[in-house]
Amino acid sequence: MIASTSEWAIDLTHVDKMYRGKIHALRGIDMRVRRGEVFGLLGPNGAGKSTLVKILMTVISPTRAEGTVLGKPVGHKPTLARLGYLPEHHRFPEYLTGGQVVDFYGAMGGVPKAERRKRAPELLELVGMREWANTRVKQYSKGMRQRIGIAQALINDPDLVVLDEPTDGVDPVGRRDIRGMVQVLKERGKTVFLNSHLLSELEMVCDRVAILVQGMVSSQGTIDELTRESRRYVVTVRGPAPPWAGEAGLRISGEHNNVATLVQPNDDADAVQRVIDRLRGEGRVVVSVTPVRESLEDLFMRAVTDPTTGKAAGPGAAREGRAR
Repeated sequence: MIASTSEWAIDLTHVDKMYRGKIHALRGIDMRVRRGEVFGLLGPNGAGKSTLVKILMTVISPTRAEGTVLGKPVGHKPTLARLGYLPEHHRFPEYLTGGQVVDFYGAMGGVPKAERRKRAPELLELVGMREWANTRVKQYSKGMRQRIGIAQALINDPDLVVLDEPTDGVDPVGRRDIRGMVQVLKERGKTVFLNSHLLSELEMVCDRVAILVQGMVSSQGTIDELTRESRRYVVTVRGPAPPWAGEAGLRISGEHNNVATLVQPNDDADAVQRVIDRLRGEGRVVVSVTPVRESLEDLFMRAVTDPTTGKAAGPGAAREGRAR
């Protein structure tokens, strides 16, 4: 069933971008992001991720674009008042304090002074920077600058938050905290659009993802949907593999140290239960039963690898094609 237009924060079709008539950065992007979800955009360097984000933020104009952002046509400038944005390579004036940065960008976005004064302390608390609010940016670490960057992206209380590499250069504690912030935003009904190369981070927070390869969407959906074909059960049993493994549809993946590893190539729980019952009926010791599926990294590598050459798409892959 196709959701109605009102359910989509981002609804894009046929998004193309050609630079100087020869650099084909985007080649007919079709992408939908539901309201209130955390959506991850991933792809190799040069796949067109930054170009797409800049089109959403009206920083650049598309060669062609159909669809909407928050219900308005792509490129509708007033819609920016309902968006929050953390660019990948942001630079804040180093002579300002963190609190002043948040207030300054709120003023730039047209947020009334009374609202800025109310929201700024709450946001600084959310990002863990309240005690550093009066410290100048030049004294901040990279992680602290990212936290302030997230706070300024939220000062206008946006409906859609676009975060470009929010955990770049951030230590594990900071990455955990940023994941927590993203979850809080989702709980508050915000739509979060994440662009990141840290696949493990995306896997932990995203409801759905899209993979860009050579300027096109290779696949999009929930991670469960995209990895459905890879789901399987791995059963380890003490002793040699049973002689009936093949007829039961099992693959023997190894026998080592008196332990056999059996793979059921689907996620049929009833089928694996019958296998377990048969093994136990023979008095065998079942060491473990593990449900397995591709990770987001596995999915990503499969999407960007050329099945003919076996090579992954390299930097600038979206820019190899020329206009015809």
